[in-house]
Amino acid sequence: MTTRPWDIPGRIRSGRLEVTGSQWKAMFAAWIGYLLDGFDFVLITLVLTEIAGEFHLRTATAASLISGAFITRWLGGAALGAMGDRYGRRAAMITSILLYSLGTFTCGFAWDYTSLFVARLVIGLGMAGEYSAGATYVLESWPTRWRNRASGFLISGYAGGTVLAAELYKWVVPAWGWRWMFWIGVLPVLVAVWVRRSLPEAGDWQRQIAARADGERPNPFRPLFTGRLRGWGNTALAATASVALFCVFTPVGAGDVPWLSGVAALCLIAFAVQLGGRRGGLLYVSLMATVFCAFLYSWPIQALLPTYLKTDLGYAPAQVTDVMFYAGFGTMAGCWLAGFAGDLLGTRRAYAYTLLASLAFVFPVFAVRDSLPALGVLIFVLLALGQGISGILPKYLAGHFPTATRAASLGFVYNVGALGGAVAPVLGARLAEGMPLGRALAVLTFGLTLIVILLVGGNVPQRLGRLADRQAPDDHLVPEPGGAGTLPAGAAPGPASRGAAPDVP
Repeated sequence: MTTRPWDIPGRIRSGRLEVTGSQWKAMFAAWIGYLLDGFDFVLITLVLTEIAGEFHLRTATAASLISGAFITRWLGGAALGAMGDRYGRRAAMITSILLYSLGTFTCGFAWDYTSLFVARLVIGLGMAGEYSAGATYVLESWPTRWRNRASGFLISGYAGGTVLAAELYKWVVPAWGWRWMFWIGVLPVLVAVWVRRSLPEAGDWQRQIAARADGERPNPFRPLFTGRLRGWGNTALAATASVALFCVFTPVGAGDVPWLSGVAALCLIAFAVQLGGRRGGLLYVSLMATVFCAFLYSWPIQALLPTYLKTDLGYAPAQVTDVMFYAGFGTMAGCWLAGFAGDLLGTRRAYAYTLLASLAFVFPVFAVRDSLPALGVLIFVLLALGQGISGILPKYLAGHFPTATRAASLGFVYNVGALGGAVAPVLGARLAEGMPLGRALAVLTFGLTLIVILLVGGNVPQRLGRLADRQAPDDHLVPEPGGAGTLPAGAAPGPASRGAAPDVP
């Protein structure tokens, strides 16, 4: 008797593709991790005034607590990504969740600025690892032709976390104080325990480990430590980059930010060239630049929209909260839609076309002044198109890297590029010195969005990568016969799922 896919318990059939119960569990676990990741990240921005008041901090010093997480993100993305490549995506995801949740919990016990800053460094490590570990875990677990949807659903959790934090802030802080918001951050530990007990390893990772003839597990950092001299040199390079970023993002480096930023950039580019090797160095650097520009176009609005609403439009706090709800929900809805668009059109085309459509709404958003409902609708559409498309950014990036080094490469490239999120608000504020803030945000968003459209739509990273490696595949996430799936824990890897057509980015 032939067993049909739709007769197998635990499968949900949709057209020619099926998603198993364990694959949905994998998605849910990673989605919760991303939701709490977004919750933890935005939390510090919500309670910053309360912290500054209690610890008697100047505005610049208090703001460095936000930037603190960026100092360690590049290191966390690379280290925890390498852990995922060597020991499994699930182990790296658990470690990431434990790091950022325990770091957030510790913030609630902070007794001064220094203790809080150190906790923020730990949070940065965990957040970076969660992006690479969670994304690779889900992408390598779901069927090939559903992987854009998987990516979009996953990233929507982050936007949901920002909305959740804003809503809880209104109830928790007035009644119990700012520390309770951080103590709630220990809840992700329960997710980590559940993941450890209930979920299998990603199918793609299990297959590539089983297929290695030498039985040796991947070591993405090997190019950095081939020889004692290179090992010591790269250790010094990592220390230099960390110190330079610390000085850039804290008052310590006031007045020396340009040259310190240059030092940090050179160190990180040197790592990218070594990790990519002779064939992949250009690819790594160009992807870092693409992500950096993506953060530059999206983060000015994320960071400065509340300021614009209060100062330029004179909105009351309740009105600001309403607009921010539209913004957060628009981003979440956009992530969902991005996943469907990516599977329908292909990752790269969906990314470029959606960003192109978003340009039509940039200037109208900042032209509306007297109608909150109209502004809410416009900001919803703009962020659904312009920022929601970031839902398939993990799929776009991950497709450039083979399974053996995917988590480390994705973690490093994305989190180095994410430094654009720290630069963007400063750039927006500087531009606003010569024009109204709303116009500055519109100009910056429009211009940088065009650059990202050219980079992604023109397939620039892949074209540069092929200058050194003409045989590089279009998408490493498309298995050679096709398909992928999550295997039960301890099960022997089998052939890839059938019926999966390539999804060319």
